[in-house]
Amino acid sequence: MEKVFCGTAFHTPERGVVEMLRDVTIVVDNNGTIQQVLDPNEPGAGAAQERARQSGRFNGLGPTEVLIPGLVDLHIHAPQWPQLGKALDAPLEAWLQKYTFPLESRYEDLEFAQEIYTDLVATLLANGTTTAVYFATIHVEASLLLARICLERGQRAFVGKVAMDDKDQCPDFYRDASCEAGISETRAFIERLRALAPEPDPLVQPIITPRFIPSCSNDLLEGLGRLASQYDCRVQTHCSESDWETAFVQSRFGKTDTQVLADYGLLREGTILAHANFVCDEDLDLIRKNSSAVAHCPLSNVYFANAVFPLRTALDRGVRVGLGTDISGGYSASVLDACRHALIAGRMRNGGVDPTLPMDRRGIPGSTISAAEAFWVATRGGAEALGINAGKFAPGQKFDAVSLDLAAPSSNLRIFPGFDSDADCFEKIALNATRANISAVWVNGSQVCGTAPRTASMF
Repeated sequence: MEKVFCGTAFHTPERGVVEMLRDVTIVVDNNGTIQQVLDPNEPGAGAAQERARQSGRFNGLGPTEVLIPGLVDLHIHAPQWPQLGKALDAPLEAWLQKYTFPLESRYEDLEFAQEIYTDLVATLLANGTTTAVYFATIHVEASLLLARICLERGQRAFVGKVAMDDKDQCPDFYRDASCEAGISETRAFIERLRALAPEPDPLVQPIITPRFIPSCSNDLLEGLGRLASQYDCRVQTHCSESDWETAFVQSRFGKTDTQVLADYGLLREGTILAHANFVCDEDLDLIRKNSSAVAHCPLSNVYFANAVFPLRTALDRGVRVGLGTDISGGYSASVLDACRHALIAGRMRNGGVDPTLPMDRRGIPGSTISAAEAFWVATRGGAEALGINAGKFAPGQKFDAVSLDLAAPSSNLRIFPGFDSDADCFEKIALNATRANISAVWVNGSQVCGTAPRTASMF
């Protein structure tokens, strides 16, 4: 039996293109796939609404609500949730050893994992994150537990058991016992998760996860590349994140991260490269050629990269890019915040930061992006990076959506009808909407959090 959603929606079906769908009727089938998107006067809209009312499957937005596509977070360290908003005082290589590896080692305790992961998934859904890409830990059972929680809560997720075996870079208390163990446990994780969420179209899927090149032996990288090919599995890892990490890989291989990952079969369609701040033009072309993607993490880059990812350059070269919060290297769990941070990072790269330099030497002109582009990267761009049908309201797409109350009393977002145009309304959403505005969230056509929608529309 179909569901029907009625009201006004904003989306960016193409990069930089904003569409307002006023008083639209969206018909969704039992599999959560959009079948029709009907204008109010289009034949069939009234009949679809009436059928849904009779079956109790009509969803009308409230008088101050609008729909936006679900938000896609391409880079989350799930076990780092307890240290969100702290432990940002050290460079990457010291931060891992001082804070992060000790914390992640605790997830051998499944009770601890259950408490943290349950809270994390619930919080991300409440922030409108309908699709999440997770680094878990080296522990198979805890990683599977995270996948189960995502399934139970209805979040679309890609979960990775972390692989890391290098004895020089990984502490004795937190690493795979051997290269062979890292490969065999990754294989077991893939098979067990696929059994939990069998084809076709599973809501939660495995993703092969070498932590990053410095933490992995050559043999482990090679073995994980073979698994990616054997199981046709997506891959996620960190890439060219910091000066230290980039120099480490150059010293070890005489190549960039991107080139090394390609050599080992880890740069493939569906590969998500977190950060990529220090990629060169040749790297960007290689990423595009292999249909891989970048998870742009503008907030955590401030703390650990000492550089700004060239987002405009990557987009103009046809590279797939989405946004990542990088919990906990980034202190915000909101992809909407990541939109704003991406806008700010582009402005800073464009204008420069050193006031002692002349204006024409201070920045890199042509680095800014628009609010519409940032929103596209957060929704449709992230979906395209993963190769999933989501991120816009169109037939054949999954109904992953967020309802925003534009007049929520606890938010700073205000729309003034008669003064704010449709374009103004969209830009205010992109720049000002927060968790306080989120009234309901749907994944695959099923409501996963929030209150039931009401009726009518303010537009």
